[in-house]
Amino acid sequence: MRSNKMAAMILAGGRGTRLLDLTKKVAKPAVHFGGKYRIVDFPLSNCANSGISTVGVLTQYESVLLNAYVAKDQFWGLNTNEGGVFVLTPRETDAKGLDVYRGTADAITQNIDFLDSVDPEYVLILSGDHIYKMNYDKMLKAHQERQADCTIAVMEVPWKEASRFGIMNCDENDTIVEFAEKPKEPKSNLASMGIYIFTYKTLRKYLLADDVDENSHHDFGKDIIPSYLNDQRKLVAYRFKGYWKDVGTVDSLWESNMDLLKADNELDLGDNTWKIYTEDVNALPQFIGENAVIDNSYITQGSTIYGEVRNSVIGTNCEVASGAVVVDSVVLPGAKIGEGAKVTRCIVANDVEVAPGAICGSADSETIDLVAKKFTE
Repeated sequence: MRSNKMAAMILAGGRGTRLLDLTKKVAKPAVHFGGKYRIVDFPLSNCANSGISTVGVLTQYESVLLNAYVAKDQFWGLNTNEGGVFVLTPRETDAKGLDVYRGTADAITQNIDFLDSVDPEYVLILSGDHIYKMNYDKMLKAHQERQADCTIAVMEVPWKEASRFGIMNCDENDTIVEFAEKPKEPKSNLASMGIYIFTYKTLRKYLLADDVDENSHHDFGKDIIPSYLNDQRKLVAYRFKGYWKDVGTVDSLWESNMDLLKADNELDLGDNTWKIYTEDVNALPQFIGENAVIDNSYITQGSTIYGEVRNSVIGTNCEVASGAVVVDSVVLPGAKIGEGAKVTRCIVANDVEVAPGAICGSADSETIDLVAKKFTE
């Protein structure tokens, strides 16, 4: 059953510069993952599976492809009379002229009129560039039971990585008593996942006050959450135990793809009880050649394999030619690996053609190579 009590707002406007050439012309949430998916499919599918019918996607950087993609709300079963997916971009207004989103909180503030028209009791704030499955309805029930003003999804991270996140310090009831945005010396390893549920009436007041604060960064982690704590609003941590990955770097994107190939894969894209929906590209069936060798790999529809593929993820409409070897790698849609080429511990970008006999990457490399040029020799 659809719920009109909560609207979701997906922040999908970041540049994603650490993904290098993968995001030079494409917004990070539109980057491919897992053979046939895009990163943004995960929060959108989570919304659909959680019974959320109204989803705003806030875009900005290199947004043309992403806007066109998320506007096709039928992919996720969100094309209903009760709601849909709404593409929300920065707009020109009489009051401010043409503006950009100044921060995560400002992106929501600039779309208060949209939220007012939806009139939700609760607002779910999400990032458009994380890989995970999550039932937001369970999180909403926890928010309601605790009578919280804000509930923040959290998970324990390795201590050495804690300084990269917003860190929570909680009491014995998981009520948040302190929040530090990317602290140099974290007091705990309980990290924000960038997933928030707010009671909308309260949030609206804070957003409008933040909008006119000249000293604000207009950011949830730096401004809105600290303001809630300063005013002794009730903030609650919601502990998440499943798979979650911020795929913000070439290495982390590769790692998350490789996680799909593990025997104990927590993400499990074959789980019919919590499907991840995506565009049907209407490609031909995959073709595996007579002398091809495939071991522990995802091979997506439309791909033709004549060579050797081991422990790798091959995207839609790719080609691995005779004598080519692909090991521990991610080949994004449309890429072609030429005869006799060797690709090891790499991400091969969309539509790249690896020349016959080329050698890309190394089994001994500590980092993942991104092959992003049209031809590699």
